[in-house]
Amino acid sequence: MINKLSTGRILSIDAFRGITILVMIFVNSVAGVQDIPAWMQHAHAEEDRMTFVDVVFPAFLFIVGMSIPFAINSRLAKGDSFWQLQRHILWRTLGLLVLGVFMVNTGGLNAAATGISMAVWALLFYVSVVLVWNVYTFKKSWITWCFKGAGIISLIVLGCIYRGGDDGSHYLTPQWWGILGLIGWAYFYACVVYQLFQGNSSAIFLMIAACTGFYILCQQPFMKEGALNWLTSQEGNAAHLSIVLCGMLLTLFYFDEDLDLKGSRLVSRVTGFALLLALAALWLRPSFKISKIHATPSWCLFSAAICVVVFSLLYFLIDVKRVSRWTSFFRPAGSNPLLTYILPDIVYFGMIALGLSLPAVLQQGLPGIIWCMCFAVAMLFVVKGLNKLHIRLQL
Repeated sequence: MINKLSTGRILSIDAFRGITILVMIFVNSVAGVQDIPAWMQHAHAEEDRMTFVDVVFPAFLFIVGMSIPFAINSRLAKGDSFWQLQRHILWRTLGLLVLGVFMVNTGGLNAAATGISMAVWALLFYVSVVLVWNVYTFKKSWITWCFKGAGIISLIVLGCIYRGGDDGSHYLTPQWWGILGLIGWAYFYACVVYQLFQGNSSAIFLMIAACTGFYILCQQPFMKEGALNWLTSQEGNAAHLSIVLCGMLLTLFYFDEDLDLKGSRLVSRVTGFALLLALAALWLRPSFKISKIHATPSWCLFSAAICVVVFSLLYFLIDVKRVSRWTSFFRPAGSNPLLTYILPDIVYFGMIALGLSLPAVLQQGLPGIIWCMCFAVAMLFVVKGLNKLHIRLQL
């Protein structure tokens, strides 16, 4: 064991994850609605501002960081060796990267060159995802591996036949890693940091500062023009890693029994952490404006500070005051986040394949916003039903 963490399911983390997924489905859906307020849209790359929409992705990163100490210590407690643990981390990372690459290439598919339509290719991809990463309950393991093997073969075939671009000359490549791919890289680096420093909270705090410093260093002219130019390709990963590490540090503050932060000591430590993140963001903002697209330090630190506050409020309400019955609504999504994440895409491509589309009235203004809210809630109910059918994805 690396840290002595509180045992049992932490409902506030599950609720935070479920709420984030619900908001994610809503903001992804509302992005296609016309005539919506600016505060419901992503800020443009060159603007010096952020909206609540720009906090959804960092909230995912933050929750990944909160979960890593529990996940690693759980596997160690079950008897995993060092190399078994590394194999698990690499497998999860690879899964996120593969999912990310497939998803970002879907929109650029050339149907004529590929031989099948974008919608059919995408639906086959998602079926393959379910086959590979579903949690099977068969007593005979060979049946499980038959399903997984079929999914892996299907992914390979889909990747090989893929052609993109106007002339169909582009192959399936990581033009960028996609949201899941970016999460995958941040997850991998965070696992390395956590193990390297053996869950030491002070070292993790310094690594947050180091990630921020690395991003700033990469912005300097001598880095962009000199022999070290290749390092600047990692500035985004460093920025995302800083958010993951903030989530990891907050988990240690709340749940590491060796730190023994309780009562006023816990409140002062968490409050000080949030204030420090916000003040650092303000200090850096004149030089590095708030920008999600550029993953600037001010955006990272403000987002992490917001996540610290939101989780702390949830923890106080759910785990301290025991007001937790309402969290049952979010629990299915929180326990099956990958399926919940891809489900709206499955619905979207399914509608395209069937030639269906939403009425124009639901694609603009207030009716569109209300529809997106209803759609997000409906997805959580669908996931609840899929959970009962034992369809649960786990990387």
